[in-house]
Amino acid sequence: MMMTAPSAIPARRTRLLAPEPGWTAYADTVVVGSGIAGLTAALAARHAGSVLLVTKAQLADGSTRWAQGGIAAALGRGDTPEAHLADTLTAGAGLCDADAVRTLVTEGPAAVRRLIDRGAQFDTAADGRIALTREGGHHADRILHAGGDATGAEVSRALLARLDQLVDEIEVIDHALVLDLLTDADGRAAGLTLHVMGEGARDGVGAIRSRAVVLATGGLGQVFSATTNPSVATGDGVALALRAGAHVADLEFVQFHPTVLWLGDGARGQQPLISEAVRGEGAFLVDAKGERFMPALHPMGDLAPRDIVAKAIRRRATESGLDHLWLDARHFGEDKWRGRFPTIWESLHGHGIDPARDLIPVAPAAHYASGGVLTDRWGHTSIPGLYACGESACTGVHGANRLASNSLLEGLVFAERIGRDLARAFAPGGEPAPGDPVVDERPALLLSPTVRSATQQAMSEGAGVLRSAASLAGTVQALDELGRHTDDQPRTEAWEATNLQQVATAMAALATRREETRGSHWREDFPQQGDARWRVRQVLSVDTNGCTVTEEPVA
Repeated sequence: MMMTAPSAIPARRTRLLAPEPGWTAYADTVVVGSGIAGLTAALAARHAGSVLLVTKAQLADGSTRWAQGGIAAALGRGDTPEAHLADTLTAGAGLCDADAVRTLVTEGPAAVRRLIDRGAQFDTAADGRIALTREGGHHADRILHAGGDATGAEVSRALLARLDQLVDEIEVIDHALVLDLLTDADGRAAGLTLHVMGEGARDGVGAIRSRAVVLATGGLGQVFSATTNPSVATGDGVALALRAGAHVADLEFVQFHPTVLWLGDGARGQQPLISEAVRGEGAFLVDAKGERFMPALHPMGDLAPRDIVAKAIRRRATESGLDHLWLDARHFGEDKWRGRFPTIWESLHGHGIDPARDLIPVAPAAHYASGGVLTDRWGHTSIPGLYACGESACTGVHGANRLASNSLLEGLVFAERIGRDLARAFAPGGEPAPGDPVVDERPALLLSPTVRSATQQAMSEGAGVLRSAASLAGTVQALDELGRHTDDQPRTEAWEATNLQQVATAMAALATRREETRGSHWREDFPQQGDARWRVRQVLSVDTNGCTVTEEPVA
């Protein structure tokens, strides 16, 4: 199915405006990203050959360290991968790739055990077993956590410690923003260009020649005004893939975390998260009258899937003329707060809130992109030699709505699979090495840094938790106009703004086309989940003829 593309979606021939590379590095595999997926992919890829790991900031600044709740795996007594599969499929609202989910839940427990073998220390119960808790959408206690509410930080620490032991095998380039994919005459990935924000021989724009490129660039939450994502989450990997002509899918499904600390009308950028595990331990939502409302709306009450809770909060708040509601966990007491959720405790006190005595003001904010660069179960994208994993990928495991704490598991499982596939591809008789990159004759594009905030405003106003044809039309028009605000001074702020606007435009286009409510995509003008007609994955790509959207049935 063809679609007329707004001019703001780049054609395949578009590339970022940037100086010619001033230096070149070489590696068998270049991995972009330092979250759980990127670090795991780099560690796994070293068995196939040389690895160069590129990170946008410092190694420890990946999105993984912000994860509070935990990592889901069927490790508890009586729990099974089949039960985990069922919960994941339910949360995904009919759009999960069942085979991908089965891979996730069956390979997940062993992947977690390997993570523990690498030094990750999860919280334990009194009997010495790993302590497991429950989050929204799960029907069993299967969430491992560390430091109470610092799971991501512990996972990141363990992987970075392992990386430190392999400094002779994995080279690192930090403070580097990836720009565009390099391809050979046959269209195979042959490396990428990037801009290093440092000093020394590898400063400024350079190129990395490689046999394979692995995108693990994390999320795109900065597309919205309020998000739990760090400031570097500007969708760089997805934008690079779009410009290269790769297939992206499910971009309309952006999960809004229901309980993000509300900091006032003017709050922008990264907002403090109140982990779903807080509700898993017994906290509950209340409205302006101090009354609970979730038990009447869903059988799982306050632990309903995140899209259900986020929509309920937004609706109840709007009915009361408010921008937020409240989370009540006063019954925990100070000891439980300090022991189970020390990071959140400190964050709340830093904002003048004592959760043992005060209600916590909360509102939904952009949290996780279920879609991304479309891959198979081995991380292959539609471009040979280009892989993707983690939040920048669309493996199909999340469908229309990610099940809580499945994201860290996804990063582990599919990054390890990429490592195994690279060993196959690089072995004698495997995939041919790419040729030299072809001369990049695509027209250059660069947008003004001011486009960033304007993109965030347009997306938040028209493509947020609640959407409609009218609101999305306004967003598409605004993004189209922003695509004309060009700049001629290559720099990080302009490249990030360009990436955000391009990704946002693709997201808005797919959200406009999906005329139903499903999972984290809520259409006020189409409030019911569609029939078989909409049990499809929307796959978008761009080329010299414009934008193409195809619909692939989901088994």
